[in-house]
Amino acid sequence: MQNAPPVETRDFIFNQTMLRIRDPEASLEFYTQVLGMTLIQQLDFPDAAFSLYFLGYVRPDDEPLPQERIARTAYAFRQKAVLELTHNHGTERQPAPVYHDGNSEPRGFGHIGIAVPDVEDACRRFGELGVTFVKRPDEGRMKGLAFIADPDGYWIEILNPEGLASAV
Repeated sequence: MQNAPPVETRDFIFNQTMLRIRDPEASLEFYTQVLGMTLIQQLDFPDAAFSLYFLGYVRPDDEPLPQERIARTAYAFRQKAVLELTHNHGTERQPAPVYHDGNSEPRGFGHIGIAVPDVEDACRRFGELGVTFVKRPDEGRMKGLAFIADPDGYWIEILNPEGLASAV
């Protein structure tokens, strides 16, 4: 077991992971409609030719998102485990793939993980929606978890916390 973290870091949170995306329309459709995330904030920087999209599992029905831009931006940066999608303007006109997904040589970034109540049910829905599977729950050495790919080819692990804990 590790030592306790320094008291000075008590209020630190892991806020975001950033992925570069080619086509914001396709990526936002995937992350909001397929994975059920909420678009918390969009920040556009036209002079620098990029846009940022912050998504997460916040539920506006439980806690309404702030409407005012500064308050909403601060809200986005206070959340735990937010996904930041960065779109460099013009990449949508380039042939895919534009970015390295990290899962071919040279390997680097691997995946993000999404915990779901039932992996089989989630995967059945993903299949109906035409999502690309990298690994289905009954394939490979580790049964009961899946990997799907987003529109840019980034891998997303689909897992059930209890199921995964009992398998390791």
